[in-house]
Amino acid sequence: MSAIYSVMDAILPFECFQLERMKSALLAILLLTPLLALLGTMAVNRRMAFFSDALGHSALAGVGLGMLLGVQNELISMIVFGILWALAISHINRTGGESADTIISVFSSTGIAVGLLILSGNGTFAKYSYLLAGDVLAVKPENLLGLLLALPLGVGTWVALYNKLLLTAVNPALAQSRGINTKWVEYAFVALVAVAVMLSIRWVGVLLINALLILPAAAARNISRTARQHAAFSVLIGLFSGVAGLVAAYHLGTGVGAAVVLCAAACYAVTLPMKKRTR
Repeated sequence: MSAIYSVMDAILPFECFQLERMKSALLAILLLTPLLALLGTMAVNRRMAFFSDALGHSALAGVGLGMLLGVQNELISMIVFGILWALAISHINRTGGESADTIISVFSSTGIAVGLLILSGNGTFAKYSYLLAGDVLAVKPENLLGLLLALPLGVGTWVALYNKLLLTAVNPALAQSRGINTKWVEYAFVALVAVAVMLSIRWVGVLLINALLILPAAAARNISRTARQHAAFSVLIGLFSGVAGLVAAYHLGTGVGAAVVLCAAACYAVTLPMKKRTR
């Protein structure tokens, strides 16, 4: 990582990036925001805006259950539980007969309640309270390798699933007539979202992960005419919000996650008047 940091010193001669933790935070943002932005486009198109919120809340339950089962690695606990939680939401949404927002709300409140119950009962909630707000400045160089592997794998999976997901969202009957197993395509997508959310939760926080996933995609939709534009603009807005929020948080002395989300919200506000003209 020292070589990468040296290159960053050469091309980013700014005071805020002289600190190693700011360099690590910047690299983490550059690795996290494109994947979240791409997944957000499909979540917006499929009207699953609060799905990531339910997954984020389940992170606490995953940590709590992992602790009860003796799992030492909390990230593994969160990912495994998050995938199971996502599959359960998707399955009940397909077969339960309730509206999607009702099901997601039930799972969201249940997930955070289970996590709080377990962690507070053992007197260890304070140890994991950082998951609520996250702290990208706590990223260490060894954490970046996992994010570096997750980005190409996540983007590759998204590209492989994209056409099937889009057709399934627009016309499920047509998708089935073309031999697409809509159930397993949806399961693969929600599992991918679960992994991305759980990888990001430590740095973004339970309270902000949904906004970071949805806001860039929502802003991009206001100015896009095609699916390709939607994906491209979402990634650009996500990257801009991440970098601008990081720099703003450094100079203002505030939390990075909140600053990033507010930058994304500002992008949405700026692009909203363009929506009718784009349509």
